[in-house]
Amino acid sequence: MTADLLILLQLLVGHLLTDFVFQSKKMVAHKRKHKVASFYLYIHILLAGVLSYVFVMQWQRLEIILFVGLTHYLIDLWKLYQGKDTLIIFLVDQLLHILVLVGVWLYLIQGFGQTGSTITSFLSNPDIILLLCGYLIVIYPIGFIVGKATESWNKEIHRQFKDESLKNAGRYIGIFERLLVLTFILTNNFAAIGFLIGAKSILRFSDTKGTRKQTEYVLIGTLMSFFLCILTGLAVVAISEVW
Repeated sequence: MTADLLILLQLLVGHLLTDFVFQSKKMVAHKRKHKVASFYLYIHILLAGVLSYVFVMQWQRLEIILFVGLTHYLIDLWKLYQGKDTLIIFLVDQLLHILVLVGVWLYLIQGFGQTGSTITSFLSNPDIILLLCGYLIVIYPIGFIVGKATESWNKEIHRQFKDESLKNAGRYIGIFERLLVLTFILTNNFAAIGFLIGAKSILRFSDTKGTRKQTEYVLIGTLMSFFLCILTGLAVVAISEVW
């Protein structure tokens, strides 16, 4: 591990301790209620700056405390005034914190001048572009193909039986299982695909209320999805070997 990467991980550890370990539910509730007037908010941002400074151990860099603390304050304040604490807001909040830490890291290692060339090299790497294409294909086009292929059966099932499933649950289950299948193919873990099929079968077919039509519908969709994902994975592997 290079010294530069270690600095980034040290900053990340400081952030994780600040936002998750040393921030209790009581502190979060007080911040949401009192917002800018909450004394816990200022304890929190001070902790963010100090922990980053301590973990990096570059004692002459006192500006780390000020910069990390100030940006943490602004980001948290934005989050507090959003009203609802949804998953999207949480993810944006954490992404902003991570971007700040990456900026601090680049400042400490004097790496801003290399950022452009690194991004260009990353986007010019055929293996990375190939992987990106593979994952995008299994998330979107294959999901669309399976949905269209089973659309008539889906309508028939919904006409005959009351739908008690969570909204969009089937869609997200399909996305994650396709991502898992492709990952298993790319990492040469074919046996894990059988485990995934077995686990899904136990979960989806354990409902004794299910009819033969429902079982067949789920099985067809699953096998079609897995088949297309496996083909995509094998294609990605074959192309990468040619390159």
